[in-house]
Amino acid sequence: MKEKIIGWIGTGVMGKNLLFHYIENNFSCNVYSRTKSKALELIKKEAIWRNSPAEIANNSDIIFTIVGFPEDVEEVYFGENGIFKGNIENKILIDMTTTKPSLAQKIYNEAKINGASSIDAPVSGGDTGAKNGTLSIMAGGDKNIFNKIKPLFDFIGNNVVYQGKAGSGQHTKMCNQITIAGTMIGVCESLLYAYKSGLDLNTMLSSISKGAAGCWTLNNYAPRIIKKDFEPGFYIEHFIKDMGIALEEAERMNLLLPGLKLVKEIYDKAFEYNLAKKGTHALYKILEKINN
Repeated sequence: MKEKIIGWIGTGVMGKNLLFHYIENNFSCNVYSRTKSKALELIKKEAIWRNSPAEIANNSDIIFTIVGFPEDVEEVYFGENGIFKGNIENKILIDMTTTKPSLAQKIYNEAKINGASSIDAPVSGGDTGAKNGTLSIMAGGDKNIFNKIKPLFDFIGNNVVYQGKAGSGQHTKMCNQITIAGTMIGVCESLLYAYKSGLDLNTMLSSISKGAAGCWTLNNYAPRIIKKDFEPGFYIEHFIKDMGIALEEAERMNLLLPGLKLVKEIYDKAFEYNLAKKGTHALYKILEKINN
């Protein structure tokens, strides 16, 4: 795959770290970001700046996108200077943004019409997983296309799983986010309870992290909470978006998810408390404020 030119759109917390892996493994890489300054580190590492998603499409063989919200994905693919305005024939489009399954299917269909292929491949593992190349990647689309690009995913993930037809990767990511929502509130409430009861938080963690409560969220985010480090591995505002998509999909399937609905209502207060740009574990600070 080294002979393939990679096009990359999106250089946020996740995107920037992911593209570094391809640059460091000697791939030729093009990059575009809505804010060019966010791509300067990558340009210094010899990524080639392109002025629009269409230019990325014209000059790349495999095009990755990882942006913020569904409307950003729409703009990147279908906008005036979007990917579909470029030459995408025989190329592979990979959207790693967490977005609506229906949008993944729309991109897949449009790619087919234009002689291209599309994979929806949202990820889990946060900034740590992106930096270390240890993400969990959930892929939807045609199996033969997934098999073709699987070696590329292996540079950034250590758990890469094909889930099924277009949109299946996004549906799997919703399952992931539903699980995280319940786990995160459990971790934050546990730490708040420990603090109020006078326990030493690190000592408490040394016990429960080795028992049935042990999990990725506890191991990775509880130490940050204790240190009062609430910088984002994943923004609260993006997580609220994801929970909204999951609830919307659940409603479409006539499925009630009362736990997810409750957690989202608590997270919604992040905007009131100016925490929307903090990491998802800043739920702890929201719970602190609720209890004051």
